[in-house]
Amino acid sequence: MKRVEAIVRTNKVGKVVTALENAGHPGLKFSLIESHDNQEVEKYQLRGRTYRADLVTKARVELVAKDPEVAGIVDAIRDAAFTGEAGDGEIYVHSMDDIISIRTGVRGEAAA
Repeated sequence: MKRVEAIVRTNKVGKVVTALENAGHPGLKFSLIESHDNQEVEKYQLRGRTYRADLVTKARVELVAKDPEVAGIVDAIRDAAFTGEAGDGEIYVHSMDDIISIRTGVRGEAAA
């Protein structure tokens, strides 16, 4: 099993969720995060001074999948989140040793 974690632009979350549903993997977790990277940052003026907003709001999408499904999931996320500009995000794939359902105690792929 693998955990797939994608950091994407917030305006691409809908497309990513739809792409994952179409790929047959509707179960996911979503959260908003603040990111500091080499993306162009927003500048704003207040009382005659220019300030930089160094943190950019991004979305984190996480899911667990069986090993054979991972390549298709990664492709679906990349295609849905791609703009070709800096700040499109990253996809991380982590190995998982085990999953345990807190409520039932079920372990492994059945708990995913």
